Amino acid sequence: PRVCVVGSGPAGFYTAQHILKHHDLARVDIYEKLPVPFGLVRFGVAPDHPEVKNVINTFTHTARSDRCAYYGNVTVGRDVTVGELQQAYHAVVLSYGAEDNRVLGIPGENLSGVYSARAFVGWYNGLPENQDLKPDLSCETVLVLGHGNVALDVARILLSPLDLLRKTDITDSSLAALACSKVKRVWLVGRRGPLQVAFTIKELREMINLPGARPVLDPADFTGLGNAVKDAPRPRKRLTELMIKTAMEKPGEKMVAARVAAAQAAAAREWGLRFQRSPREVLPTADGRRARGVRMALTRLEGSGDSAKAIPTGEVEELECGLVLSSIGYRSLPLDPAVPFDPQRGVIPNSSGRVEGAPGLYCSGWVKRGPTGVIITTMNDSFDTAHSVLEDLQAGVLDVSASREGFGAVGSILRSRGVRPVSFSDWEKIDAAEVARGKAAGKPREKIVDPEEMLQLIGH
Repeated sequence: PRVCVVGSGPAGFYTAQHILKHHDLARVDIYEKLPVPFGLVRFGVAPDHPEVKNVINTFTHTARSDRCAYYGNVTVGRDVTVGELQQAYHAVVLSYGAEDNRVLGIPGENLSGVYSARAFVGWYNGLPENQDLKPDLSCETVLVLGHGNVALDVARILLSPLDLLRKTDITDSSLAALACSKVKRVWLVGRRGPLQVAFTIKELREMINLPGARPVLDPADFTGLGNAVKDAPRPRKRLTELMIKTAMEKPGEKMVAARVAAAQAAAAREWGLRFQRSPREVLPTADGRRARGVRMALTRLEGSGDSAKAIPTGEVEELECGLVLSSIGYRSLPLDPAVPFDPQRGVIPNSSGRVEGAPGLYCSGWVKRGPTGVIITTMNDSFDTAHSVLEDLQAGVLDVSASREGFGAVGSILRSRGVRPVSFSDWEKIDAAEVARGKAAGKPREKIVDPEEMLQLIGH
């Protein structure tokens, strides 16, 4: 059987890995629109979290299998259609993730100084489409809308001491911009309360312990939560207890002399969580061009736990800031008119990864279940889809007696359209060049951010 996987992030690679492991004859081809593989592991994981990127070793092992091939620089839906892939393969798995972000849908959203957290992350992680973002970091206060791990990531990068970032694979140009940054405080604002935050304890603890940055949590936000949290699941309970402990701690209680000195040297940067505030409008500067703040509706909660709804109380307040980062979630886009897509939920309608009404077509990862969860969630989800493919092969739902040409057919189509795919060994040349450039600067790698430069490097 010839199987094609669209997208080379965790969902694509884990799907390929599972099929290759559990079927001795299957061949899997992975298509990726960028020249370089690994999706959000390369472009989403924070530069100061290198251990999360270790999965790249597993993916590399999969890509080097003699039954697996990687074709980068191929945009499915433009360079080759899903229908053409279905002609060439017994099964096609769509694992192309969520390449857009949810919009706030409020006035002033398009003012200068307002960005999606997704674009900001792409900027410091070297995602080609965000290389020219040039966020203005000349303001003292930044507002991050959202209470998830991505919101904490961007806040941490904005407030991290440069010495910590210099040793990471953050891009050179964003490091230079952060070196000139005037940002002193970051507020993370959410519509709901402390019991509904979406970030996890590891990320919160890292933020609380960030050198030279002081957490500002209002004890009043946590009154009466002690009881409510008693029956909560353990992770939620521990997370809330950590927030309460941080809110109640008097400044200086745990600061040893060395930390006091360090904190003063860093001009006392600070960050804090604001709850039960829903953005209503980004407020413009006098000339109407830039953001100067956000008008918030204060909310009250109806219901409890994860299903609690934020209802506006009618009161509003304004928060001053010079930069707004909206971190309210990623969003998948339809890839090809031939593929069913649910625009409300932003997913391909499926059951266990089998695309509804399209035999031989499957999906895995965020485009299958929505943009939630960490790499391990995606791994389990992808194994589930791979299992569906293997079941359908075994049950004869996929007719393997009809031979399919796989890349043989697709290669001719791409040639006729002037598209030159990038192989995995091409990627390894780019990788080696990045590592060499990084070494010269004392970093794990210096990412090449321009696809043209990548292609030149491999002689395309």
